[in-house]
Amino acid sequence: MKRILLIVTVLLPFSVLAQKNLPIVKAGVGQAKFYEAYKASSNWYINPKIKLDVFTTGKITKSINIKFKTDIDSIVFRIGPGEQKEFIVLLNGKDSCRTKIVCPMLKNFSKISPEVHDSIPFFVNKYNTNFLPVVFNKTDSLLLNFDSGATEVDLTTAALKQKVKSKPKLYNTDYDIKIGSQTYKSKIYDIELAGNETDGLLGWDIFDGMIVALDYDQNKMMVHSTMPKQILQDKQYTRFKITYIKNKPFIESEISQSGTKNKSLFFFDLGYQRTAMLDNDLLREMHFPTGKMEVIKKVIMHGTRGNEVPVTTVKLQSLKIGNFELKNVPAQVMEQNKPMPGANVHYLGTDILKRFNTVFDFQNDVIYLKPNHLYNVAYADQKI
Repeated sequence: MKRILLIVTVLLPFSVLAQKNLPIVKAGVGQAKFYEAYKASSNWYINPKIKLDVFTTGKITKSINIKFKTDIDSIVFRIGPGEQKEFIVLLNGKDSCRTKIVCPMLKNFSKISPEVHDSIPFFVNKYNTNFLPVVFNKTDSLLLNFDSGATEVDLTTAALKQKVKSKPKLYNTDYDIKIGSQTYKSKIYDIELAGNETDGLLGWDIFDGMIVALDYDQNKMMVHSTMPKQILQDKQYTRFKITYIKNKPFIESEISQSGTKNKSLFFFDLGYQRTAMLDNDLLREMHFPTGKMEVIKKVIMHGTRGNEVPVTTVKLQSLKIGNFELKNVPAQVMEQNKPMPGANVHYLGTDILKRFNTVFDFQNDVIYLKPNHLYNVAYADQKI
């Protein structure tokens, strides 16, 4: 017994020393920010009452710098998939707040047995909202909007009140989500609005590590654990690398007006019902000739929280996605209430994306696009 006590006594100072050796960041107020790639920021509240506070990044495919900044100090960490970093926030010179950054491991289900090759009915309605049937918690049949800009599952307050019989506990409990023949797990969140005629949003990360094909010609969503050979062999598909910013997928595209061309990353957002949302700050930064764009209309749109978003619709001469060029696109210019704080980014919405049969390869982080029968249909905001 004396030997065991001696070992414990010897080890304790090392544990304390390890705690003391963590990097220390000073803070004068209880509010700070995390900055990820492309200047995307997240607010952070410093709470000394929490034993260990954890900030989890979105999907990261390679090592990036993450900056933590308080009102008086900052620190930068290099972090990659599956890694963690810890540090101490010293609040007002007296309260130590132990903080951890966690980067999730990459997922890949290509080796599971038996293989998954599932087919689910998938439609787009007149409002440019895509939807598919799911069974929630083995009880409730719902229609969810597959939103590549969302994560996990969000149900509208109306659906939770009027349609969902199982009365889920929000935010911290995993529930069964049956999609086709497969059952997935997700936490549930509440939102005010989703796509028209749907009960909520189905986030892309439900399928992380899988292959998801959206066929607008056959009205099918297909989920695979291995990439079908016919997709790889189909030369009509064009391949685009996915860049993730704050857990949202982006691909490179180009806009042009009056001889000026700008190429940048565009948020691939199946939850946005219009064509393209152009960030006014980014347009100014790139010296894009917005003054030469014909104004079609000005409206107030609403976000998922019911917030008002003033939007001007203009005629964009050209939008190029790879070698696909769409001309005279009625695009929206966003002035306020940007949903991705700190990052100036453009969006591609369903009124554009529905024109392509789409394959999300969430194993190799690639999107494949192929024009379909909707490629030349009129835009929702097209000026007659």
